[in-house]
Amino acid sequence: MDYSREILLLLLLKNLMTNPYRRASIDPGLVPRIKRSGSERIPIILYHKGHSLSHMEKCLCRHPDVKLKHHLPIIKAVALEVPARMVQELAVLDEVEYVTSDTKVFIHMDVARETIREDRVDPIKYTGKGVGVAVIDTGVAPHPDLVEPSNRIIAFKDYVNQKKEPYDDNGHGTHVAGCIAGNGFSSDGKYSGIAPKANIIAIKTLNSEGSGDSSDVIAAIQWALDNRARYNIKVLNLSLGSRPQSLSYSPIDKAVSAAWERGMTVICAAGNEGPGRQTISSPGICPEVITVGALDDRDPTHTKDDTIATFSSRGPTKRMVAKPDIVAPGVNIISLAVPSRDNVLYKSLSGTSMATPIVSGCAALIHEMFPDYTNQQVKELMMSTAKDLNYPSYAQGKGLIDLAAIVKAREGGVAYQ
Repeated sequence: MDYSREILLLLLLKNLMTNPYRRASIDPGLVPRIKRSGSERIPIILYHKGHSLSHMEKCLCRHPDVKLKHHLPIIKAVALEVPARMVQELAVLDEVEYVTSDTKVFIHMDVARETIREDRVDPIKYTGKGVGVAVIDTGVAPHPDLVEPSNRIIAFKDYVNQKKEPYDDNGHGTHVAGCIAGNGFSSDGKYSGIAPKANIIAIKTLNSEGSGDSSDVIAAIQWALDNRARYNIKVLNLSLGSRPQSLSYSPIDKAVSAAWERGMTVICAAGNEGPGRQTISSPGICPEVITVGALDDRDPTHTKDDTIATFSSRGPTKRMVAKPDIVAPGVNIISLAVPSRDNVLYKSLSGTSMATPIVSGCAALIHEMFPDYTNQQVKELMMSTAKDLNYPSYAQGKGLIDLAAIVKAREGGVAYQ
């Protein structure tokens, strides 16, 4: 009798018993945390094998210690909080494809620079009127430049504290929103954003310290997609990220790629890990999205002394994808401050976090100029009109975003098929 099959099965079982975490369904990076955490609850993201959410819920109900945090259909997953010792038990369920960490993401701000400069784009006839830009960040405060003479924070969703009214307990998201859509109401137009009549859809996923769970960001992307028609959301701004943990794409990477595939113009920060190469952050590593590096625009009247900001992350990605795609001013950018008792309404910040919303504002203008443009056409127009600064592509991408050239393309009737 041939016992080879039975012997092989026994060897496999022995291997599983001696090293139970060597399973293809568990992210190797999660294993050390499982081992050291025991009964401590940890956040995970669990991919399922295409089963319905109701079916997954029935499976999870077998485990009373499992807390369901988010349904994430955009990546066919759920976000859970579970005792670490239970991860292996969940991983062996027939319905489960893969289990990975619910990692932290952070704002991309360079806090070493905070001096005031009066950089602004010359006024143009396009304003981004009616175009919705979703800002996934620390929230957005009801600053006069966003709510006067009419309120353009048209929606607010809070995944951190579940509040109903717009607020920002960090300030980063408000600054970002101002770069996109501030109208200069409090400064007689002196400090205005790129698309001063665009609408802001504020989705708070980062806490007062500027960090948050990737599952909250994914849930926010899902919410933006589900509500895109209601608020005319065309652009998704992500001035956040984290260092890639491996060559594999993370859950947040998969979510932004899915949003792009569904037609959303997604703008991501390159990260602040420069000047070394291969330092692009996640989700800016995704090939489809528009990834933005930061320019040190020393004299806004010309580009002769412009340099790529030292902190701006360089490409290519670990998978050898060419990034960043483009650069924008990101040093000493004046934008909105959360209104305070001492009546400070503006402040200057630096980082790829500040460069990204400048490009998002330009994307809003392009969607106004060319209402039928796809996200890919928006990206092609930005990159084809960018100003080459004679830096390597791994530092500047195609170069500096050039709003004047974009407007000229509109007036010249340029369109991408």
